[in-house]
Amino acid sequence: MAGSAISVHALAFWQLLCFFFVLGLVHMARAQNQTSNPTAPPSEVSALNSIFSKWGISAPSNQWNISGELCSGAAIDTTRFVDTNYNPFIKCKCDATTCHIDQLKVFSLSVGGVIPDELWTLTYLYNMYGTFLKDLRQNYLTGTLSPSIGNLTLLQYLSVGTNSLSGQVPKELGKLTDLRSLAFDMNNFSGSLPLELGNLTKLEQLYIASSGISGVIPSTFSSLQNLQTMWASDIDLTGSIPEFIGNLSNLKSLRFQGNSFGGAIPSSFSKLTLMENLRISDLSNGSSSLAFLKDMKSLNVLILRNNNISGVIPSNIGDYRSLSQLDLSFNNLTGQIPDSLFNLSSLSYLFLGNNKLTGPLPAQKSTSLLNVDLSYNELSGSVPSWISQQDLQLNLVANNFTTESSNNRVLPSGFSCLQRNFPCYRNSPIYYNLSIKCGGPQITSRINQIVYERDNEALGPATYYVTGTKRWAVSNVGRFGENNNALYTSNSSSQITDNLDSDLFQTARISAGSLRYYGLGLENGNYNAWHLYESNHAVELADANLSEFNEEEVKQVIGVALLCTQTSPQLRPSMSRAVAMLSGDIEVSSDISRPGYLTDWKLDEVTGFITTDTPASKDEYSHYSSCTNTSIATDPNLKPINATRPMLQEDY
Repeated sequence: MAGSAISVHALAFWQLLCFFFVLGLVHMARAQNQTSNPTAPPSEVSALNSIFSKWGISAPSNQWNISGELCSGAAIDTTRFVDTNYNPFIKCKCDATTCHIDQLKVFSLSVGGVIPDELWTLTYLYNMYGTFLKDLRQNYLTGTLSPSIGNLTLLQYLSVGTNSLSGQVPKELGKLTDLRSLAFDMNNFSGSLPLELGNLTKLEQLYIASSGISGVIPSTFSSLQNLQTMWASDIDLTGSIPEFIGNLSNLKSLRFQGNSFGGAIPSSFSKLTLMENLRISDLSNGSSSLAFLKDMKSLNVLILRNNNISGVIPSNIGDYRSLSQLDLSFNNLTGQIPDSLFNLSSLSYLFLGNNKLTGPLPAQKSTSLLNVDLSYNELSGSVPSWISQQDLQLNLVANNFTTESSNNRVLPSGFSCLQRNFPCYRNSPIYYNLSIKCGGPQITSRINQIVYERDNEALGPATYYVTGTKRWAVSNVGRFGENNNALYTSNSSSQITDNLDSDLFQTARISAGSLRYYGLGLENGNYNAWHLYESNHAVELADANLSEFNEEEVKQVIGVALLCTQTSPQLRPSMSRAVAMLSGDIEVSSDISRPGYLTDWKLDEVTGFITTDTPASKDEYSHYSSCTNTSIATDPNLKPINATRPMLQEDY
C-alpha cells in the first residue's frame, strides 16, 4: 500500500513537471516569436505616414512597409541605403523588441511645400557606422528650416540642397555636434552664417554654394579642424578670405568662386599641403602671387581665375604631376610659359588667357593636353607644328604671332586676321551691320527679310571660329565642369507671342567663361543701345512689331544686358543675380557705366566687337549669351576706313 502511494505521488510529480516544461516551451516560443518581429513605435509610424502624406508620396509595400510594418523587408535587410532602386526609402535599427527609423531618403521626387514638423520628432535618425544620410535633395521644399532641427542630435549627414528653402540658417544646427557632412547649397536662405556652426568639430564636408547667405565667414570656423571639403561659391561672402582657412590642414577641396571677397589669397594657404582641388576667383582690391602653391604637389584641379595675381608661373610647375586642369586666366602674369607645363602627362585643360605672358610657345607638348587657351596675351614668334594635332582645341586670339616663318598648312582658319598687329585685308564693301542666329542654323526674318547667318558650329573649351565669308568670328573659352556641352549651344521650344520671328530666340550660345563675337570689316559708328539708354529712351529698343509690352520689363532687360557688358568683372552680375534681376526678385542696379567695349577696348575701325566675359566662373553653372541680331548703326557722313590697319589693339 505504501509503495503504491509513493508511485501515485511520483507520477503526479512527473506530470506536473511535464506541464510546467510544456508551459515554458510555449512561453519561449512566444518570446522567440516576439523577438523575431520587432516593430517601430506607433509615434514614428504616425510621423512618417504624415510626412509622406503631406508630400504626396508613399512607402512601396513590395520593398519595405510590408504588410503595414514600416521596418520590414529592405528597411532591415542588407539592401544598401544608396541603392537608386529604393526611393523613397528608410532604414531601421532594431533590437529584440523595437525598431527605430534611423535613415530617411526622399531624393528628387518633386516633393513640394514646407518640411513637416513631424520630421523633427524622428530623433533616432543616425547611423553608428558613419554611413547615415538623411537626403532631401533636389525637391521643391519651401519655407524655413525649423530651429527644431536641433532635436536630431544623432545626425551625422544632413543634406537639404537644391530646394527653395528661405529665411535664416538656424543656429540650432550647431547642436548637431556629431555631423560629418552638412549641405544646404542651392537654396534661397538669407542672412549670415551662424556662429554656432563652429561647434561642428567633427564636420568633414560643408556645401553652402548658391545658398543665398552673405556676410563674413565666422571666426568660429577656425575650430573645424577635421574639414576636408568646403564648397562656398556663388554667395555674397565679404571681407577677406580668413587667414585661419590656411590652418585647416585637412582640407583637400576648397571652392571660393563668384563671391565678394577682397584682398589677397592668404599666405597661410601654403600650409594646405593635402589640397587636391582648389578654386578661387574674383578677388578684388588686392594682389597675390603663386608662391603659396610651392608645396601643394597633390593638386589635381587648380583654378585661380581673375584674382589680380602677378609675377611669373612657377618654374617648378612640372613637379605637379597630378594636375589635370589649370586655370590662371584674367590675371597679371608675366614672363614666359615654362616648357615643363606643356609636358605634364596628366594635364588636359590649360587656361592662361587674358594675362601679360610673353615669348614663344613651347616647342613640345604632351599629347594629353588637348584644350589650351592662350588668348589675349603678348605671345610672339612662329607657331610650332603641334598645333595641327588632331582633336586639339587651341585659342590663340589676340597675340603677336607671325605667319611668315610659320607653316601655313598648319595655321587655323582666320588665324592671321585675329592677331593683334596683323592687318585684316578686306575688299569692299565695308559692312554696316551683321545678323547672327546665335547657336542655330541660318534663318530669314519673316518681318524684314534680314538673313541671320548660322552660328551652330561646334565650339569647345578653348576655340574660335571664323566664318567662310570672313564677315565675323566667335571665340569661346571655359569648361562646364563635369557636364560639358559638346556644342556650347542651348535650345528652347518656347514661343514668344506677338512676334513672327519667335524662332530667332529659340537658340543661344552658352559659355562657361568668355564668349566674344567679332565683326570683321564693320564700319565704326554710334551704338544705339547705349545712347538710347543714356537719353532715357531705352524703350525704343523694343521690337516695333510688338503690339503691346510692359515698359518696365523692357527697361529691366536692357539694364541687365548693359550690366553684363561692364568693363570691370566685379561690376558684372553673376548668372544667379542676373536671373534674379530678370525675374524681379532683386532690383536692377542703377550703377551702370558706358559698356567696356565702347571705352576701354581700343579696336580700330575695321572691327566691331561684342563680348560676354564671365571671370566669375562658378562650378557646374553656365553663362548664357542669347544674341540673335547685332546691328551697329553708323553716321552716314563717315569717310571710308582703312581696312589694312591692325585689329586687336586694346588695354585690358
